[in-house]
Amino acid sequence: MVLVFLRSADSSYLAGPDDIYVSPSQIRRFNLQTGDKIEGKIRPPKEGERYFALLKIDQVNDDKPEVSRSKILFENLTPLHANSRLRMERGNGSTEDLTARILDLASPIGKGQRGLIVAPPKAGKTMLLQNIAQSITHNYPDVELIVLLIDERPEEVTEMQRSVKGEVIASTFDEASNSSRSSGRNGNRKSETFSRA
Repeated sequence: MVLVFLRSADSSYLAGPDDIYVSPSQIRRFNLQTGDKIEGKIRPPKEGERYFALLKIDQVNDDKPEVSRSKILFENLTPLHANSRLRMERGNGSTEDLTARILDLASPIGKGQRGLIVAPPKAGKTMLLQNIAQSITHNYPDVELIVLLIDERPEEVTEMQRSVKGEVIASTFDEASNSSRSSGRNGNRKSETFSRA
């Protein structure tokens, strides 16, 4: 028997004592998938239970739950190349804006595009990611930004959470390796919900 739980963004969607149990009938009824954002009423654990339970679903991915029933699974969507460019340059003339301008020229970024930065430690990856995230939220306030950090230093995760106006899903290098895998999977599934919406 598989148990399914709602998890909090505060813990990067990793298992914890605040998880909320979701019944299989609710999952089938509303076609719920990993990564869906759910709002509803919960009840405290009954005697012999360990977790709160979801009683009623009010919204799925900021929409009526009935809409969720007919959503198309991510796996069944037609893949498309990013065709809407995100400009990084903010036009304020700062040093960070110079970095953003170089990114615009050398490595343009499109809406819906995923990126990977590979570099040795202390090379400035986190600063570059912060710059990209800040440019996106400044130039495109309607964009829902998700930053996924895997095996980062705890202080870099904290800095990213403080400086970025978006959701930061992270695992730190001092956590178990299955935590990194879970964070990666959860971040990926969370981004897929935007494609289905």
